[in-house]
Amino acid sequence: MIKVYCDSINYLPFEEPKNEKDIIWRYSLNPIIKRNPFEGISRVFNSGVLPYKDGFIGVFRGDTKTTVPFLYLGYSKDGINFDINPTKIEFIKNGKPYNLAYAYDPRLVKIDDEYFITWCDGFEWQPTIGIAKTKDFTTFEMLDHPFLPFNRNGVLFPRKINNEYYLLSRPSDAGHTPFGDIFISSSKDLEYWGKHKLVMRKGGDWWQGTKIGPGTPPIETSVGWLMFYHGVTTTCNGLVYSIGGVILDKDDPSKVLYRAKEYLLTPEEDYETNGFVPNVVFPCTALCDSATNRIAIYYGSADTYISLAFTTVDKIVDFIIKNSEV
Repeated sequence: MIKVYCDSINYLPFEEPKNEKDIIWRYSLNPIIKRNPFEGISRVFNSGVLPYKDGFIGVFRGDTKTTVPFLYLGYSKDGINFDINPTKIEFIKNGKPYNLAYAYDPRLVKIDDEYFITWCDGFEWQPTIGIAKTKDFTTFEMLDHPFLPFNRNGVLFPRKINNEYYLLSRPSDAGHTPFGDIFISSSKDLEYWGKHKLVMRKGGDWWQGTKIGPGTPPIETSVGWLMFYHGVTTTCNGLVYSIGGVILDKDDPSKVLYRAKEYLLTPEEDYETNGFVPNVVFPCTALCDSATNRIAIYYGSADTYISLAFTTVDKIVDFIIKNSEV
């Protein structure tokens, strides 16, 4: 069994596969969050989840009925049924309220005794990465933006590497970005970011031939950092988002050790192919139980729902290595 360096989550949502040959399999009761989940919000998708106390906590993208998205806090006992607070998260910066123009696609990670949220923030109404921290999910302190616009898909590593914080991102444009590669940056203090490096370019294969972007906060294994990312192709019917897998070097995460040539999951089910934006599976969370090596992946479906998929560390790492194009 591959060793995993994370906490045990003995109440992690999980289903056994119907076919033992499956590498990743969907939850039989998907989607777990559906349309119009609470008053004033039409869709919740592309969100971050972590174990917290005796259950789970989530920072959710909620699209209002003006279609402008903001971030909302939710709790769950089982990681499936969430009670989401209908009041959007309020942030402070330098002791004063920080008003968001918009906020979407959050990721959530715990580093030491603090929780960090990264998301696409409307910095002067232009998209770039926002970072905030909290210890209690009551007070949320906004940090300085790590980059100028335009940037999206900020993903922090769950621990310091060589005494530095590491952040994956995808430089972009002001629109829907018909290009995109994954880069990495580091910081000693979460204020000044530098040492920017290319991690990997969009793939030569059609499923990721338009652009790629960081997905889930990486899981540390004895083989390397396991990350699920999104890859996009352009078809005659529009963009299609699929999920890919990569393993990065533990000490130098700018180095790709293995990258699966084939997608791991692509839109096939009705809740993935039909919705506000059809043909999208978009991973933002991958939770792992170190006792069993089970993984639960939370992903946005068709920019309308949140769905769950499952795998194990051993299955997914073995597949990525055996099917690597690196």
